[in-house]
Amino acid sequence: MKNRTLGLFVILSISILTIGNAVNRKDSVIVLKPQPKYQVEVNYVRQILANVHYRKVPLSDSLSNVIFDNYFNSLDYNKSYFFKSDLDYFSKYRNQLDNDLERGNVDVGFQVYRIFRDRANARLNHVQELLKGDFDFSKEESIRIDEEKTGWAKNDTELNDRWRKIVKSQALSLKLSGKADTAISKLLVDRYKRYQKSINQNNSDDVFEIFMNAYTETLDPHTNYLSPPASDKFNIDMSKSLEGIGARLVQELDYTVIFEKVPGGPAFKNENIINEDKIVGVAQGEDGEFVDIVGWRITDVVQIIRGPKGSIVRLQLIRGEVTNIPFVVTIERDKINLEDGKATSEVIPISEGNQSYKLGVIKIPSFYQDFSESRNGEEFTSVTGDVKKIIEDLKTKDVDGILVDLRFNGGGSLPEAIRMTGLFIDNGPVVQVKSSNGQVNVHKDLEEGIVYDGPLAVLTNRFSASASEIFSGAIQDYKRGIILGESTFGKGTVQRMVSLNQQMPNYPEKMGNLKLTLQMFYRVTGSSTQNIGVSADINYPSAFSAEKYGESSKPAALPWEKIEESDYTTTNYISQEMKDKLTELYLGHLEIDEDLIKLSKDVEKAKESREKESLSLNYDERKDEKDADSDDSDESKNSLEGTTINVDSEFTATEKDSKKLKKDPYLKESLRLLAAMSKLKIG
Repeated sequence: MKNRTLGLFVILSISILTIGNAVNRKDSVIVLKPQPKYQVEVNYVRQILANVHYRKVPLSDSLSNVIFDNYFNSLDYNKSYFFKSDLDYFSKYRNQLDNDLERGNVDVGFQVYRIFRDRANARLNHVQELLKGDFDFSKEESIRIDEEKTGWAKNDTELNDRWRKIVKSQALSLKLSGKADTAISKLLVDRYKRYQKSINQNNSDDVFEIFMNAYTETLDPHTNYLSPPASDKFNIDMSKSLEGIGARLVQELDYTVIFEKVPGGPAFKNENIINEDKIVGVAQGEDGEFVDIVGWRITDVVQIIRGPKGSIVRLQLIRGEVTNIPFVVTIERDKINLEDGKATSEVIPISEGNQSYKLGVIKIPSFYQDFSESRNGEEFTSVTGDVKKIIEDLKTKDVDGILVDLRFNGGGSLPEAIRMTGLFIDNGPVVQVKSSNGQVNVHKDLEEGIVYDGPLAVLTNRFSASASEIFSGAIQDYKRGIILGESTFGKGTVQRMVSLNQQMPNYPEKMGNLKLTLQMFYRVTGSSTQNIGVSADINYPSAFSAEKYGESSKPAALPWEKIEESDYTTTNYISQEMKDKLTELYLGHLEIDEDLIKLSKDVEKAKESREKESLSLNYDERKDEKDADSDDSDESKNSLEGTTINVDSEFTATEKDSKKLKKDPYLKESLRLLAAMSKLKIG
């Protein structure tokens, strides 16, 4: 796993050219040096983190060591630029950075970055020379893809060979995608010229931001410093990016990364796209040629992705390591319709054996609330209000059970998570919130009565986070429903943005902002959701491990904690005997259901791929791997074409629902288990 110390906001600044530190010529190398205001900003950031941050870790020699490693890794996480001698030279500052920060001194950060820029220019110039020749794809060799096990290069020869393999792997991926050799060479030449230019355009504010985040993110991954230009640029670019595909994009070195899919947007509706996918190419229409966008500024990427409603854009995405072969998704552009981001429902009739069931499915993209209406004392739009209406409608249709689908729900309003829990339990505590001063507040559902008291299941995945974890955790703790799917993300903290200028309103220059962690969530049992998330009662095969995609994968993630249990009374709708019975049923399905069997095989293949420490640079070997993946994909598509009403010997659905459930084995299995709960008359 990459040790990425750059947070969301600092990453954004890497390739954005800001107006400060102006230069005379477009391609001039900017003079980098600390500005007087940085001392003021460092002192304010240090004081805020020491007094307000949830963790309150004081500066020390041990923290200085972490800052040192964070900074080098943020600049060169795959060890492609610095030499071991660079690390050895700067190691004299390992235990000194805490003392420097106490004085507001960031000179070392600028010294390191200037060396980084020199090393990057030398290496990228070498790449341009390298691309003038040809690669031998018949040679038996491989490239290491596990950066943690890669050491710093000792000399030019070693680093040149490392880059030869990096570029050769990228060229091979392009060749396997059908590009001609001349097109490959031009694409890579242009790509690395863009990246080199973006490095040289970074100014002093950019360098200060990177260095400050090496410090702030030692406390936790969600505490970030934003320089003034990056903060302004973030607000502009993120709002623009919503108009095309409905995804918030961030810059991660030379890659544009999908940070978050907006509920209701085209990207959200496309299940082939997940957070942290890297966009490497963009094509217009069904058959337009792909444009390589690696090394582009995020503002330029946003412009090429945007387009009129109804038009088609195709994205080449890489999941996981940058050496992986890209895959393509097709998206029809649309404007974000807030109505599309609301909770929706459907009734899916199924039969299991000789018994029929009508099951309600409520899909909740986020825990939304119209805060402006709420502040004005109006009857406000909210997820709880919408779900309550949905439940009342489902009850008129005599559903035998309700499934709440929280997959890819990244959270939202804390009050809404509490209120929505109250639809399924009588009044009582739902979540505890602990502040940085140690004070614990218990947030309760205060409304008497239960809107729905029948069989209930909640479907989660690795990307269900924050408010989703509060709701699913409460349903589990009250033994009100069964949690199915994957363990959730594990983000159990609350952040707030602080303007440094507001802390010092008379300061003449514009300063940055600090996003810092202030509170932590705890379940009614006293267990925090932080780092571990909410474990499903019945775990489905998962391709997304916590080590790669959960909060625990983040450097310096706050640890799990436990406080005193709240005073609450369980409903006992779900007993241990019931969980055991449902688990037994699931394990039986796992052995005979063709869709679950295929899913399990795909998950195991994905795990094997991620566990690889190296990747072949031989054309035939890489082609065999690509063809094997393609055959599996074609087999899956063909199986959908011949779908009949009978999904397997026991389970049946209408033809329309059968096709839908075959595409979504998680939903299919959840409905089967919900039907079993109904049969056993829970509630």
